[in-house]
Amino acid sequence: MAIGDVPVVETAQFGRSVGVVQTRSITFDDPLELESGARLAAPWTLAYETYGQLDERGSNAILICHALSGDAHVAGLHSPLDTRPGWWDAFVGPGRAFDTDHYFVICSNVIGGCAGSTGPASVEPGTERPYGSRFPFVTIGDMVAAQARLLDALGIERLLAVAGGSMGGMQALQWAAAYPERVGGVLAIATTARSNAMTIALNAIGRQAIMRDPNWRGGDYYSGPVPADGLAIARMVGHISYLSEQSMAEKFDRRLQWRPAYQYTVEPEFAVESYLDHQGRSFVRRFDANSYMVITKAMDYFDLPGRYGSLRRALGRTGAHFLVLSFTSDWLYPTSESLALTAGLRQAGRPVIQIELASSKGHDAFLIEDGTMTPIIAEFLAGLD
Repeated sequence: MAIGDVPVVETAQFGRSVGVVQTRSITFDDPLELESGARLAAPWTLAYETYGQLDERGSNAILICHALSGDAHVAGLHSPLDTRPGWWDAFVGPGRAFDTDHYFVICSNVIGGCAGSTGPASVEPGTERPYGSRFPFVTIGDMVAAQARLLDALGIERLLAVAGGSMGGMQALQWAAAYPERVGGVLAIATTARSNAMTIALNAIGRQAIMRDPNWRGGDYYSGPVPADGLAIARMVGHISYLSEQSMAEKFDRRLQWRPAYQYTVEPEFAVESYLDHQGRSFVRRFDANSYMVITKAMDYFDLPGRYGSLRRALGRTGAHFLVLSFTSDWLYPTSESLALTAGLRQAGRPVIQIELASSKGHDAFLIEDGTMTPIIAEFLAGLD
């Protein structure tokens, strides 16, 4: 298959799992200077996982960046009894797209997160209480700067590639702009070079839902009930944007969840209502409302052409090769965003392959369309060796 073709793959499973893995953490003893002019006080911590082995030349490292609700646990299980593999498990492992027999794969939880890295729920240095409302707002650039510190600590001077979907794709592009000499390839999947008004509006609704929860308390809620209802509604709104009209029709249509006939009540009756309620409740159990606020604002601030003057200037200094993937039913980051990114890369003289993949899964396609994406990713990475 020549890269650029869209392959038809009968099986959605490639290779093997990485098996049982461990989340590690590294703590830095000097402050992290932030783009806002504020600083994240020391000590601060990044949680991360690695898979595979770094070669003797240190030339086979790939950084995978996660999306809004992700974390460092990109693949494998945390124990033999674990039933929830990493969020991109189908893509990372021996014989998979990011082949851990060949590459050393790293993923870290972003600064500002709530899965081991320093964030609003972390204890503020010099106090005995969580940051809460005092946690400084961060940018995608700050997240990448923290990752660069992690790579320095791991002894990795240059990445073979950096990859990510959605907000992870923003980080991958930021890597090429901020550290042009440290990146050999960029895989920007279902993403954009700048957040547009629609995505900012959706994020704003989620933040408003949290702030209007009676338990919000200005973000200083850790000593009492959390703003669970607001965070659940924020997740419901976000989750709708991850699906497509077709995928929702296929999953739910107008099916009733519990009773065979309408009950003429305001209580949830339709299957799609029950599904969204489940998504909201399960999200509250694993995510922090303050982290949601900080991370969505970082996404809203992301604007590479605005920061550098143009995409050509933002990405013209890097020698990286680019793979830009989008999906036909993704309306959150549609193919038009990928085409704008590709045009900027071509103006900058960068080698770029842009492919739109057919999928009915909406924005979530970047997480689940491994059957289509794996051969494309594998061949692109092989070309960087």
